[in-house]
Amino acid sequence: MQRQNNQVMLNLGTGVTGEARNAAAQETEIGTAKACLERPAAAGPSMESIVERNNMRRALEQVRRNKGAPGADGMTVDALASHLKKHWPAIRGQLLDGTYQPQPVRRVEIPKASGGTRLLGIPCVIDRLIQQAALQVLQAAWDPTFSEHSYGFRPGRSAHQAVKQAQELIASGHAIVVDLDLEKFFDRVNHDILMGLVAKRVTDKRILKLIRGFLTAGVLIDGLVGPTEEGTPQGGPLSPLLSNLMLDVLDKELEKRGHHFVRYADDCNIYVRSQRAGERVMTSIELFLTKHLKLTVNKAKSAVAAPQVRKFLGFSFTSGTNTKRRLAPQTVARFKARVQELTRRTRGRSLVQIVKELSVYLIGWRGYFGFCETPTVLRALEQWTRRRLRAIAWKQWKRGRTRFAQLIKRGVDVALAAPTAGSPHGPWRISNSPALAIAFPTAFFATLGLPSLVPSKPHNSPNRRIRTRTYGGVGGAVS
Repeated sequence: MQRQNNQVMLNLGTGVTGEARNAAAQETEIGTAKACLERPAAAGPSMESIVERNNMRRALEQVRRNKGAPGADGMTVDALASHLKKHWPAIRGQLLDGTYQPQPVRRVEIPKASGGTRLLGIPCVIDRLIQQAALQVLQAAWDPTFSEHSYGFRPGRSAHQAVKQAQELIASGHAIVVDLDLEKFFDRVNHDILMGLVAKRVTDKRILKLIRGFLTAGVLIDGLVGPTEEGTPQGGPLSPLLSNLMLDVLDKELEKRGHHFVRYADDCNIYVRSQRAGERVMTSIELFLTKHLKLTVNKAKSAVAAPQVRKFLGFSFTSGTNTKRRLAPQTVARFKARVQELTRRTRGRSLVQIVKELSVYLIGWRGYFGFCETPTVLRALEQWTRRRLRAIAWKQWKRGRTRFAQLIKRGVDVALAAPTAGSPHGPWRISNSPALAIAFPTAFFATLGLPSLVPSKPHNSPNRRIRTRTYGGVGGAVS
């Protein structure tokens, strides 16, 4: 029924064209990219293919799946269908006659995993729909021409593939990585260079004007609209494709020079065989980016070094002949920080509630970082997480009498339960004791739904050794 509603809504014909939101919309300036390696487009996608019924229907379904917050106009994704039923003929007419004017994006700041904040620009849902429709058409035409060494935001490609390719290059003897970090890439993309690259692939001036409109729509901050003279705002469906188009120039240059590299969005690693070669490449590529794309390399975050001391998409690599994927130290630190936040002993929530919320994070984390090849680290993180949960239970029991009764109830021998319940040590120290390992075994947390970080290899074998040490008469166990 929903699909039929979509068809009715988007099959309204040309209808009434309607008036443009800004009839005096500025004409698009089509710059020429000096470093563009593609030939000028003889034809290319048209606006008719973007507003075509089936394409719009697929775009609508994708926007609904993505959900997302409202833009500057406050319209929600749920309200999009009823709005389109009434206004789609006018919007379609504006797109076809080249007068559609995108609305300013809503500025949102989100914390970055590595510290600081990332600026997002949230378009209104109508603009997200149109960007998604344009993305579907443009990506189908452009993606096959992109480099085989590019993995970010591309159909059928993933971060795991990028990490695996990097691993293979290291294993083949490329022992030095030129780790390039582009300074605020998404915020500093030059509009004229980018539009020049688009113009090499698109001849329909309505599409060129629409993309330029999205780039220069402005940003709503504290009720005021500010201009956007550079950058492609993160948050819109079209932004990743435009960033790939921009950095494809870098890819083609690296291929032309015969370099071995892997790029995922603005993370680019070039692999060479010596430190001296790496330093030459860093200097040369930095000059190329500045001269041809007007992009700046962040020298504080970029380096020429051994891959083992750098991170790539959250992973690092072991040294030696048998190169393996491992978790980068920053990844482990972020994992612990997030789990600590979710398992604070002052949250006033039951153990069941905490495990339920924690499991959502762990499943998502495992889905990505379970790709590492060092299960020992994953098991250590599992043990540490269970210890956090045992500390919560101990804290919630509060009194010694309650603690003793609960330990006995959970199968702990009186001789062990008594000194543990009367111990003066805090919850974190007691959480590592044999008594709590018995009271809260691994199997207990599994019944609560706590997922394993190493699902392919059981970690609750009865033959597993337990390492102990003494805490003032109370033994300690890692479990």
